[in-house]
Amino acid sequence: MPRGEITAYLDVAQVVLYAFWIFFAGLVFYLRREDRREGYPLEAEAAWGRPGPLDSILIPSPKQFLLSNGHVKLAPRPGPPTPWVYRGHKREVWPGAPLEPETDGLHDAIGPASYAQREDSHDETWDREKRIVPLRVADHFEVHEDGPNPIGMPVFGADRQLAGTISDLWVDRGESLMRYYEVALADGSRRVLMPATFARTGRFSRTVKTEALLARQFAEIPATKDPDSVTLVEEERIMAFFGGGTLYATAQRQESFL
Repeated sequence: MPRGEITAYLDVAQVVLYAFWIFFAGLVFYLRREDRREGYPLEAEAAWGRPGPLDSILIPSPKQFLLSNGHVKLAPRPGPPTPWVYRGHKREVWPGAPLEPETDGLHDAIGPASYAQREDSHDETWDREKRIVPLRVADHFEVHEDGPNPIGMPVFGADRQLAGTISDLWVDRGESLMRYYEVALADGSRRVLMPATFARTGRFSRTVKTEALLARQFAEIPATKDPDSVTLVEEERIMAFFGGGTLYATAQRQESFL
């Protein structure tokens, strides 16, 4: 008469294999659940924002993260979504239709000119110093003698007109990398920041050029509250302004390429 012995048809190898499958499935579920802390829950345009309350199964409960500046951030963030402040209108009525800016596109936070509403605080180093500052503050940094020193070089826009002159360089203390050119406008009205990724320095021409903006548009670059530092949201706005210029600086850039 047969007996109910589990070892008669199930061995240790099978138990280990099934346990691994269960563990791996749980690990995948956990990782997929954790990566929904940022950017979730998704918002449906047809449903006018979030379709409902947070999914307690697929969306993790809010977790506290202590930031270096002492602030506490919850992720995912409870409550209503952050309003998207933009100026534009949809070209069509269907959900997901492209938006057209209301003005020149550089200030409308649409397309390449859009940006995230980051905190209006400074990014800091491990030593609690402001991370991105000009050389006049980070005086222990200097331009390498083998490379061209951009300070004093003229800056030209996409229209090959003079926008200003490089007055200083802004470095990232945490990465030992140059982030921005400080440009003194040609009319002497103010100084603005130009991201180094949107500019090209000529070793032999001794000029700095950018294809993102026209020379006259430099006067509209978002300003910083502190002349010797830049906050996270100010960086977002400056980068978005130059990013928007790649599409909206001229009317021709918005046309199709054949």
